[in-house]
Amino acid sequence: MEDKKIICIVCPNGCELYVKKLGEGLIITGNKCSRGKDFAINEMIDPKRSISSTVKTIFENMPRLPVRTDTEISKERIIDLMKVLSNVLIDKPVRVNDVIVENVLDSGVNVISTSDLGYENRRTQ
Repeated sequence: MEDKKIICIVCPNGCELYVKKLGEGLIITGNKCSRGKDFAINEMIDPKRSISSTVKTIFENMPRLPVRTDTEISKERIIDLMKVLSNVLIDKPVRVNDVIVENVLDSGVNVISTSDLGYENRRTQ
C-alpha cells in the first residue's frame, strides 16, 4: 500500500489525513482530534458509508419512498445494496423508521423509511 491522503468526514473540520503503512501498522497524521485517527484506520481496513436512496411504491401521491440504512454498510456492498433496493415495491402504508428491508445482504444493516407513507395516498392503476 502506498501513502494515502484521506479527507476526514467525522466532524466539520474536514481534516486532511495522511496514512502511511509501516510494517504491520499505520501512521496517521493531520488529524485534529482522536476521531480522525479512528476514521482513518477504519477507512483503510473496511471503509463504510451510510446510504440514502428511494424505493418504488404503488401510491400515486408518492411514487418513491425515501429510505436509508440504519447504520453504515461496507463500501464494497453498496452496488449490491442498490440492486436489492431497485427490486423493492412498497404496497402498504409505512411510518418513519419502519424497517423496509431487514438485515439486507446478511450484513446486519436494515433499510428504514425516512418518511411517512399513509393511507391518504391512493393506489396507481
